[in-house]
Amino acid sequence: MYLRLAYGLTKNLTMSVESGYYLNKTQVGLNKVDTFSSAGIGDLILFPRYDVLNRTSEKKRTEITLGIGLKIPLGMYDDSTLFYTNPYTGKQLFRPSPPSVQPSTGANDFIFYGFFYRGYPEKKFRIFMNTLYVRKGWSPIGAKFGDYASVGLFAGQTFFKKLGVTIQIKGEMIGKMKASQNADDMMNMYNVDIVSTGSRKILFVPQLSYSYKNFSVYALTEIPLYQYVNKVQVASHVQATVGISYRFNAYKKIAVKSDSQSLYVCPMGCVGSESNEPGKCKECGMELIKRK
Repeated sequence: MYLRLAYGLTKNLTMSVESGYYLNKTQVGLNKVDTFSSAGIGDLILFPRYDVLNRTSEKKRTEITLGIGLKIPLGMYDDSTLFYTNPYTGKQLFRPSPPSVQPSTGANDFIFYGFFYRGYPEKKFRIFMNTLYVRKGWSPIGAKFGDYASVGLFAGQTFFKKLGVTIQIKGEMIGKMKASQNADDMMNMYNVDIVSTGSRKILFVPQLSYSYKNFSVYALTEIPLYQYVNKVQVASHVQATVGISYRFNAYKKIAVKSDSQSLYVCPMGCVGSESNEPGKCKECGMELIKRK
């Protein structure tokens, strides 16, 4: 379960606070042997983003956004699992759970983000691109997960003013894990061979969304087109995500005269967003333009 709250501190600066909770994070071993499970809160992410360019005209809208964030570990990173009980003495032995089931890596990570958007309101068509790089830190137990980098190319179209269809081609790279002393540390701590970590993937991601007033419901699926994984890793299968979002708008209602010569309207044609002053549409958030 994942939650993100974002607030516009200024016209160009947005601050978001994000966190998640794992209800059940399980790794199932071959023939269901060596199966591990855990649950708990993950990480806290503080993520400010700034619009370095945001221009809107009647025919197109252009936006460039940059961001830098910090991931703060809140959940367990050294959770252990019982793996042996001596039948004579009753003594129990534990070992750390695999990293795939730990709620957190236990490290502070830096996040770098870039976003480019070009929209054509009249055609209700948009293209955009985002880039993400996560610089992983060292955990308190001397493990460093591989850095993460991704690039996404998107094309989207709106139908019937409420239904959005978006197609994405996504490429991602994950670096190899590292141990503070030697490779044997990872085998002893996590039973993980660091040579088998790290990957490169290309994914096809279709997405559907439906908006009603301030609510949006969306669903997407990630379909692997190409995967390169080192040594004995298991490649990814199809992954599906569904979610709902709600936008809180804090705009003061302004009385509008229908015969005003300086009337501003939404370029997307949203009803009820007319204003006597410049601003943003309360339905879609786009900058209002002056009516001809």
